[in-house]
Amino acid sequence: MGEPARAAAGLPAVGHSLRMARQQMGVKRTALTLLRVNQKDGFDCPGCAWPEGEKRHTAEFCENGAKAVAEEATTRRVTRDFFAAHPVAGLAERSGYWLGQQGRLTEPMYLPEGGEHYEPIGWDAAFALIAEELRGLGSPDEAVFYTSGRTSNEAAFLYQLFAREFGTNNLPDCSNMCHESSGSALTETLGVGKGSVLLEDLHRADLIIVAGQNPGTNHPRMLSALEEAKAGGARIITVNPLPEAGMERFKNPQTAKGLAAGGTPLTDLFLQIRLGGDQALFRALNRIVLEREGAVDEEFVREHTHGFEEFAQAARATDWASTLAATGLERAEIERAAELVLASERTVVCWAMGLTQHKHAVPTIREVVNFLLLRGNIGRPGAGVCPVRGHSNVQGDRTMGIFERPAPAFLDALEREFGFAPPRAHGYDVVRAIRAMRDGQVKVFLAMGGNFVAASPDTGVTEAAMRRARLTVHVSTKLNRSHCVTGARALILPTLGRTERDTRPGGDQFVTVEDSMGMVHASRGRLEPASPLLRSEPAIVAGLAQAVLGTGSTVPWAELADDYGLVRDRIARVVPGFEDFNTKAARPGGFTLPHAPRDRRRFPTATGKAHFTAAPVEYPRLPEGRLLLQTLRSHDQYNTTVYGLDDRYRGIRNGRRVVLVHPADAAALGLPDGSYADLTGEWDDGQQRVARGFRVVHYPTARGCAAAYYPETNVLVPLDATADTSNTPASKSIVIRLTPSAAD
Repeated sequence: MGEPARAAAGLPAVGHSLRMARQQMGVKRTALTLLRVNQKDGFDCPGCAWPEGEKRHTAEFCENGAKAVAEEATTRRVTRDFFAAHPVAGLAERSGYWLGQQGRLTEPMYLPEGGEHYEPIGWDAAFALIAEELRGLGSPDEAVFYTSGRTSNEAAFLYQLFAREFGTNNLPDCSNMCHESSGSALTETLGVGKGSVLLEDLHRADLIIVAGQNPGTNHPRMLSALEEAKAGGARIITVNPLPEAGMERFKNPQTAKGLAAGGTPLTDLFLQIRLGGDQALFRALNRIVLEREGAVDEEFVREHTHGFEEFAQAARATDWASTLAATGLERAEIERAAELVLASERTVVCWAMGLTQHKHAVPTIREVVNFLLLRGNIGRPGAGVCPVRGHSNVQGDRTMGIFERPAPAFLDALEREFGFAPPRAHGYDVVRAIRAMRDGQVKVFLAMGGNFVAASPDTGVTEAAMRRARLTVHVSTKLNRSHCVTGARALILPTLGRTERDTRPGGDQFVTVEDSMGMVHASRGRLEPASPLLRSEPAIVAGLAQAVLGTGSTVPWAELADDYGLVRDRIARVVPGFEDFNTKAARPGGFTLPHAPRDRRRFPTATGKAHFTAAPVEYPRLPEGRLLLQTLRSHDQYNTTVYGLDDRYRGIRNGRRVVLVHPADAAALGLPDGSYADLTGEWDDGQQRVARGFRVVHYPTARGCAAAYYPETNVLVPLDATADTSNTPASKSIVIRLTPSAAD
C-alpha cells in the first residue's frame, strides 16, 4: 500500500504501457502494432469506446488501450497440449488474471458430457453439434444469444439476424449490465437512447460535469478532451464518492507540459457525493435554477418541451435537509456548483456506471436531462448529454439490433429485406436470461465474445444457472472464467482479434464500429492471425447459421461471410442512418450518425417534444453499522480482463482483494488499516452472500461508502437487485456488513 496518486498518466503511464506491450508482443511487434491503433487506416482499439478526433497523434492510444492491444496481439498461445495438461476443474481454480495471461486460443475445443478436459474438434463438427442441440429444443426461446461489446457492426448484424431467423429475441448483451439505464431514460425523455454530443462539443463547452465516472482508468483519452476544454476556458465539476487522480491533474504524455511541466489541473469543484445521491444533487441544482430570475431558457422550454409545470412543482418542493442527507454534501458546496451552472451558457454532463447501476438509476438520469433542458442545453453546440460507453462498439451492437426488445420498425425492415417473419415477443435481457437458465427454461447458451460468468451479478446463482444448460458455446480470443463454468457440454470457438488480418474469398476485409458519440468508422487488422484455424466472427455466425437453418434459410449466408461489403449493403437498407454505408465507411475517419435532438432540436417522442419528468427523489438508506459498497475496476483492468495486480493511481500493488473504507467508518467498525474483513451482503431474500478475506484499506471515500473490485465482489450483487425500468444490476449500491476475517 502507498499514498493515492494526485495525477494521472505522464511518464509512468508511458513506461508501464511499453513494458507490458514488450512482455506480450516483443519490441518489433509492439512498434508495428501500437502505431496502427485508432488510426484512420488502422484498427479500432479493442478497449473503450471513446471517439477519435479528426487530427490524430502518431500514438493515438492510452495506457489501458496499449494493455488491451498487447493482450490481444500477444505471442503467447493456448494449444491443444495446454488443454490436455489442464483439466477444467483445475482451470476453474485459477484466477481470471492467470487464465488471461496464457495467451491466444488457437483451435476449436470441445468438452464432452462427463469429460474432464477440453479436446480438439473441427469447425464443421462443432457447428453440427450446436445445430443438433438447437434443433432439438422445444422452442427457439430455450436458447440465448449473448453479445459482448467488442463485436463489430457486421458481426452483430449477422448474429441478431441468425437469432431472429432461428426464431427468438433472446439477445441479451453487455449493455444490459452498464448503460441500459441511460438508454431507457434518454429514449423516454429525448426520444433517442444515445448521447447528444460530439467530441468538439466538449471542446466548446463552458461547463462539464463528470458524474459517477473515472476517466483516468476507464477512458483515459477523455482526459485529453477535458484538457483541451480547459484550455478553451471550460470549468469542470467532478461528482464522485472517490477522489480520482485523473480528474485531479492530467499529465498528458503527448505534450512537453504533460511530461515535464506538471500537467493540467482539471477539476474546479469536487463534490464528494455519497453513493446514490446524484438524483438529489441534480434536483437541488434544478431548484436553484428555477428560483434564479432569468435562469430558465423559457423559449426553449415553451417550444421544445413537455411536462414542465409538473416537474417545476416537484423541484421547487425540494427539501434541503433530505438533499444533504442523500448527498452527504454541505449546502455551500451545492450552491457553489449552482453558481458555475448559472455562469455557463453551454453545459455538458458526462456519466458512466456510477449513475447507471442503482435501483433509481433511470430517474437519476432523467433528472440530469431535466437539468439540461432547463437552460436549453440540448441541441446547442457545446452542450448536451454524454453517457460515456465502456466497451468498444457496445453502442454499435445495439444500433445493429442486438436488443431483446426490438422496435417494431426494425423488425419490419428485417422482414422486408430478408423475407422471413422475425419474432415479435420480447426476449430475455441478462438478468432474465440467468433466471431462465436457473429455472431450466433455457437449455443452450451462446456468447459472441465477453466473459458472461465473471461479468454477471450474483456469482453463485449465475454459475449454477450456467451449469444447468445442456450446451454452452463461447466465441473467444482468450481463456476466461466462462470457459470453466460450463453446461453439460461446452464449446470454445476461437476468433480473430481486431489486430489481425481478415482474409475471405472476397479478399481482405474490414469491419466497422460505432464509438460512444455515434461516429462510425472502419477497422482494419494487419497482423497475421494467431493461428490458421481461427475464423472471423462474421464467418463463424454464417457457418453456424448454415448448419442450423439449412437450405430453408432466406439469407445468403455464404455470400455475406465472404464479402462484408454485402453485409453493409443489407445494413444500409435496414438501419436508419446507414444509407450508402459502403461509401461512407470508405471515408477516412468514417461518418457521424444522425441524431435528431442534437442536429435539429427534434425529439422523436410520443409528444414530439423533450419530456421533463417529476419522479420522487430516491437514495439508499443505511442501517446502523452498515456500509454502501460500489464495485469498480482497478487501473490494471478493463471490464473483467485483469492486466495486472496493481492499482497505481490508488496506491495499491500486488493484490485485488481489498476494500476501501473511510478511516472514521473503519475505526467505528474496529477495523485497523491493513486488517482483513469478510464482506457480507444484506438482501431480503434469505440467501447468504459473503466475499471473504479482503484487506481493509483506509481511504478517503465518502462517509458511509466503501469500494472493492469486481468481479471478486459480484458475488455480493443479488440477481434481483436491479434498476427500475432498465433491469440493470445495482452494483453501485450494495448494503454490506464488515466483520473481522479469519485471514487476518
